[in-house]
Amino acid sequence: MEDLEKLPTHVAIIMDGNGRWAKKRGLPRVMGHRAGMESVRVVVRKARELGIKVLTLYAFSKENWRRPKDEVGALMGLLETYLRKEVDDLDRQGIALRTIGETEMLPKNIQALLKESIQRTAKNQGMILNLALSYGGRAEITRAARLIAEACLRGDLLPKEITEEMFAQYLYTAGLPDPDLLIRTSGEQRISNFLLYQCAYTEFYITPVLWPDFREEEFMAALRDYARRERRFGKTSEQIKGER
Repeated sequence: MEDLEKLPTHVAIIMDGNGRWAKKRGLPRVMGHRAGMESVRVVVRKARELGIKVLTLYAFSKENWRRPKDEVGALMGLLETYLRKEVDDLDRQGIALRTIGETEMLPKNIQALLKESIQRTAKNQGMILNLALSYGGRAEITRAARLIAEACLRGDLLPKEITEEMFAQYLYTAGLPDPDLLIRTSGEQRISNFLLYQCAYTEFYITPVLWPDFREEEFMAALRDYARRERRFGKTSEQIKGER
Protein backbone atom coordinates (compact mmCIF):
# COMPACT_ATOMS: atom_id res chain seq x y z
CA MET A 1 0.00 0.00 0.00
CA GLU A 2 1.43 3.33 -1.06
CA ASP A 3 -0.26 5.47 1.58
CA LEU A 4 -1.44 3.57 4.64
CA GLU A 5 -2.64 6.79 6.23
CA LYS A 6 -5.36 6.94 3.59
CA LEU A 7 -6.52 3.38 4.01
CA PRO A 8 -10.33 3.35 4.10
CA THR A 9 -11.93 2.40 7.39
CA HIS A 10 -14.99 0.87 5.75
CA VAL A 11 -15.03 -0.73 2.30
CA ALA A 12 -18.28 -1.87 0.68
CA ILE A 13 -18.38 -4.05 -2.42
CA ILE A 14 -21.08 -4.80 -4.97
CA MET A 15 -19.91 -8.21 -6.15
CA ASP A 16 -21.22 -8.22 -9.72
CA GLY A 17 -20.53 -10.30 -12.80
CA ASN A 18 -20.76 -13.92 -11.65
CA GLY A 19 -23.40 -14.78 -14.24
CA ARG A 20 -21.53 -13.13 -17.09
CA TRP A 21 -18.31 -14.85 -16.05
CA ALA A 22 -20.05 -18.23 -16.32
CA LYS A 23 -21.80 -17.37 -19.60
CA LYS A 24 -18.50 -16.40 -21.23
CA ARG A 25 -17.26 -19.90 -20.42
CA GLY A 26 -20.42 -21.73 -21.43
CA LEU A 27 -21.12 -22.70 -17.82
CA PRO A 28 -24.29 -22.60 -15.69
CA ARG A 29 -24.74 -19.36 -13.71
CA VAL A 30 -24.23 -21.19 -10.43
CA MET A 31 -20.64 -21.96 -11.48
CA GLY A 32 -19.99 -18.23 -11.64
CA HIS A 33 -21.33 -17.80 -8.14
CA ARG A 34 -19.18 -20.69 -6.97
CA ALA A 35 -16.08 -19.13 -8.57
CA GLY A 36 -16.91 -15.83 -6.89
CA MET A 37 -16.63 -17.48 -3.48
CA GLU A 38 -12.85 -17.63 -3.85
CA SER A 39 -12.77 -13.88 -4.52
CA VAL A 40 -14.68 -13.41 -1.27
CA ARG A 41 -12.05 -15.39 0.63
CA VAL A 42 -9.17 -13.48 -0.96
CA VAL A 43 -10.65 -10.03 -0.35
CA VAL A 44 -11.70 -10.79 3.23
CA ARG A 45 -8.22 -12.03 4.14
CA LYS A 46 -6.48 -9.10 2.44
CA ALA A 47 -8.77 -6.54 4.06
CA ARG A 48 -8.06 -8.05 7.47
CA GLU A 49 -4.31 -8.14 6.76
CA LEU A 50 -4.28 -4.45 5.79
CA GLY A 51 -6.19 -3.34 8.85
CA ILE A 52 -9.48 -2.32 7.24
CA LYS A 53 -12.01 -2.17 10.07
CA VAL A 54 -15.28 -2.91 8.24
CA LEU A 55 -15.94 -4.82 5.02
CA THR A 56 -19.51 -4.97 3.73
CA LEU A 57 -20.32 -7.37 0.90
CA TYR A 58 -23.54 -7.16 -1.11
CA ALA A 59 -24.20 -10.89 -1.18
CA PHE A 60 -27.93 -11.13 -1.93
CA SER A 61 -30.32 -8.26 -2.55
CA LYS A 62 -34.00 -8.21 -1.67
CA GLU A 63 -34.70 -8.02 -5.39
CA ASN A 64 -32.68 -11.21 -5.98
CA TRP A 65 -35.63 -13.21 -4.63
CA ARG A 66 -37.19 -12.59 -8.08
CA ARG A 67 -34.56 -14.70 -9.81
CA PRO A 68 -35.33 -18.26 -10.97
CA LYS A 69 -35.98 -20.59 -8.04
CA ASP A 70 -33.13 -22.92 -8.98
CA GLU A 71 -30.62 -20.05 -8.95
CA VAL A 72 -31.91 -18.74 -5.61
CA GLY A 73 -31.68 -22.25 -4.19
CA ALA A 74 -28.12 -22.60 -5.46
CA LEU A 75 -27.17 -19.24 -3.92
CA MET A 76 -28.61 -20.31 -0.57
CA GLY A 77 -26.63 -23.52 -0.82
CA LEU A 78 -23.42 -21.61 -1.48
CA LEU A 79 -24.14 -19.33 1.49
CA GLU A 80 -24.61 -22.39 3.69
CA THR A 81 -21.35 -23.87 2.42
CA TYR A 82 -19.51 -20.60 3.06
CA LEU A 83 -20.77 -20.36 6.63
CA ARG A 84 -19.91 -23.99 7.41
CA LYS A 85 -16.44 -23.86 5.86
CA GLU A 86 -15.26 -20.34 6.61
CA VAL A 87 -16.42 -19.53 10.15
CA ASP A 88 -13.37 -21.26 11.65
CA ASP A 89 -11.05 -19.18 9.50
CA LEU A 90 -12.95 -15.98 10.25
CA ASP A 91 -12.67 -16.72 13.96
CA ARG A 92 -8.92 -17.40 13.71
CA GLN A 93 -8.43 -14.10 11.93
CA GLY A 94 -10.31 -12.21 14.62
CA ILE A 95 -13.14 -11.27 12.26
CA ALA A 96 -16.62 -10.63 13.63
CA LEU A 97 -19.42 -11.68 11.28
CA ARG A 98 -22.55 -9.54 11.06
CA THR A 99 -25.47 -9.24 8.66
CA ILE A 100 -27.65 -6.44 7.36
CA GLY A 101 -30.98 -6.95 5.65
CA GLU A 102 -34.22 -8.86 6.11
CA THR A 103 -32.56 -12.10 7.16
CA GLU A 104 -35.88 -13.43 8.45
CA MET A 105 -36.70 -14.11 4.78
CA LEU A 106 -33.81 -16.59 4.50
CA PRO A 107 -34.36 -20.35 4.91
CA LYS A 108 -34.53 -21.43 8.55
CA ASN A 109 -31.34 -23.48 8.34
CA ILE A 110 -29.44 -20.46 6.99
CA GLN A 111 -30.86 -18.27 9.75
CA ALA A 112 -29.69 -20.78 12.36
CA LEU A 113 -26.20 -20.97 10.82
CA LEU A 114 -25.94 -17.20 10.69
CA LYS A 115 -26.99 -16.86 14.33
CA GLU A 116 -24.44 -19.46 15.38
CA SER A 117 -21.64 -17.87 13.33
CA ILE A 118 -22.44 -14.36 14.55
CA GLN A 119 -22.49 -15.45 18.18
CA ARG A 120 -19.26 -17.40 17.81
CA THR A 121 -17.34 -14.45 16.34
CA ALA A 122 -19.09 -11.64 18.23
CA LYS A 123 -16.14 -10.83 20.50
CA ASN A 124 -13.58 -10.63 17.70
CA GLN A 125 -12.15 -7.15 17.16
CA GLY A 126 -9.86 -7.52 14.16
CA MET A 127 -12.45 -6.61 11.53
CA ILE A 128 -16.21 -6.61 11.00
CA LEU A 129 -17.45 -8.57 8.00
CA ASN A 130 -20.96 -7.44 7.07
CA LEU A 131 -22.91 -9.69 4.74
CA ALA A 132 -25.81 -7.85 3.10
CA LEU A 133 -28.44 -10.57 2.74
CA SER A 134 -31.98 -10.01 1.50
CA TYR A 135 -30.97 -6.36 1.67
CA GLY A 136 -32.48 -3.32 -0.02
CA GLY A 137 -31.53 0.29 0.65
CA ARG A 138 -35.04 1.70 0.19
CA ALA A 139 -36.50 -1.00 2.43
CA GLU A 140 -33.90 -0.17 5.08
CA ILE A 141 -34.77 3.53 5.01
CA THR A 142 -38.50 2.75 5.10
CA ARG A 143 -37.95 0.46 8.08
CA ALA A 144 -36.00 3.18 9.91
CA ALA A 145 -38.78 5.71 9.25
CA ARG A 146 -41.38 3.27 10.56
CA LEU A 147 -39.39 2.59 13.75
CA ILE A 148 -38.95 6.31 14.35
CA ALA A 149 -42.68 6.92 13.78
CA GLU A 150 -43.50 4.18 16.29
CA ALA A 151 -41.12 5.77 18.83
CA CYS A 152 -42.87 9.12 18.35
CA LEU A 153 -46.30 7.54 18.81
CA ARG A 154 -45.13 5.93 22.05
CA GLY A 155 -43.89 9.29 23.27
CA ASP A 156 -40.28 8.10 23.42
CA LEU A 157 -39.20 10.61 20.78
CA LEU A 158 -40.26 14.06 19.66
CA PRO A 159 -40.18 14.91 15.93
CA LYS A 160 -37.95 17.89 16.63
CA GLU A 161 -35.39 15.53 18.15
CA ILE A 162 -34.92 13.63 14.87
CA THR A 163 -31.51 14.40 13.39
CA GLU A 164 -29.41 12.77 10.68
CA GLU A 165 -27.30 11.14 13.39
CA MET A 166 -30.37 9.80 15.19
CA PHE A 167 -31.88 8.52 11.94
CA ALA A 168 -28.69 6.59 11.24
CA GLN A 169 -29.09 4.76 14.54
CA TYR A 170 -32.26 3.15 13.19
CA LEU A 171 -30.48 1.70 10.16
CA TYR A 172 -29.01 -1.81 10.01
CA THR A 173 -25.53 -0.24 10.09
CA ALA A 174 -26.10 1.59 13.39
CA GLY A 175 -22.81 2.08 15.20
CA LEU A 176 -20.68 1.57 12.10
CA PRO A 177 -18.91 4.27 10.08
CA ASP A 178 -20.29 5.05 6.64
CA PRO A 179 -18.38 3.40 3.77
CA ASP A 180 -15.32 5.36 2.67
CA LEU A 181 -15.03 3.36 -0.53
CA LEU A 182 -17.61 1.49 -2.61
CA ILE A 183 -16.22 -0.94 -5.18
CA ARG A 184 -18.41 -2.26 -7.98
CA THR A 185 -17.15 -4.98 -10.28
CA SER A 186 -18.27 -5.85 -13.84
CA GLY A 187 -18.36 -2.24 -15.08
CA GLU A 188 -22.00 -1.51 -14.25
CA GLN A 189 -22.41 2.12 -13.21
CA ARG A 190 -25.24 2.06 -10.71
CA ILE A 191 -25.65 1.65 -6.97
CA SER A 192 -28.35 -1.06 -7.20
CA ASN A 193 -30.26 -0.05 -4.06
CA PHE A 194 -27.20 -0.58 -1.85
CA LEU A 195 -26.51 1.53 1.27
CA LEU A 196 -28.39 4.51 -0.16
CA TYR A 197 -28.31 6.57 3.04
CA GLN A 198 -24.79 5.59 4.05
CA CYS A 199 -23.11 6.34 0.71
CA ALA A 200 -23.83 10.09 0.67
CA TYR A 201 -20.09 10.91 0.59
CA THR A 202 -18.62 7.54 -0.31
CA GLU A 203 -15.91 7.35 -2.98
CA PHE A 204 -16.91 5.06 -5.89
CA TYR A 205 -14.54 2.76 -7.75
CA ILE A 206 -15.93 0.91 -10.77
CA THR A 207 -13.90 -1.78 -12.50
CA PRO A 208 -14.76 -3.84 -15.60
CA VAL A 209 -13.29 -6.92 -13.91
CA LEU A 210 -15.95 -9.55 -13.23
CA TRP A 211 -16.23 -10.59 -9.59
CA PRO A 212 -14.77 -14.12 -9.97
CA ASP A 213 -11.64 -12.52 -11.45
CA PHE A 214 -11.39 -9.84 -8.76
CA ARG A 215 -8.50 -10.91 -6.55
CA GLU A 216 -5.75 -9.26 -4.49
CA GLU A 217 -4.22 -7.29 -7.38
CA GLU A 218 -7.56 -5.72 -8.31
CA PHE A 219 -8.41 -4.99 -4.67
CA MET A 220 -5.08 -3.24 -4.15
CA ALA A 221 -5.64 -1.20 -7.33
CA ALA A 222 -8.93 0.05 -5.88
CA LEU A 223 -7.28 0.99 -2.59
CA ARG A 224 -4.45 2.81 -4.35
CA ASP A 225 -6.97 4.76 -6.41
CA TYR A 226 -8.79 5.72 -3.21
CA ALA A 227 -5.53 6.83 -1.59
CA ARG A 228 -4.98 9.39 -4.36
CA ARG A 229 -8.35 11.07 -3.88
CA GLU A 230 -9.08 14.18 -1.85
CA ARG A 231 -12.21 13.84 0.27
CA ARG A 232 -13.75 17.27 0.86
CA PHE A 233 -17.21 16.60 2.32
CA GLY A 234 -18.51 19.88 0.91
CA LYS A 235 -15.41 21.93 1.73
CA THR A 236 -12.90 23.41 -0.71
CA SER A 237 -9.45 22.00 -1.42
CA GLU A 238 -7.94 25.05 0.26
CA GLN A 239 -9.90 24.39 3.45
CA ILE A 240 -8.83 20.75 3.50
CA LYS A 241 -5.18 21.69 3.02
CA GLY A 242 -5.42 24.24 5.82
CA GLU A 243 -6.64 21.55 8.21
CA ARG A 244 -3.61 19.34 7.64
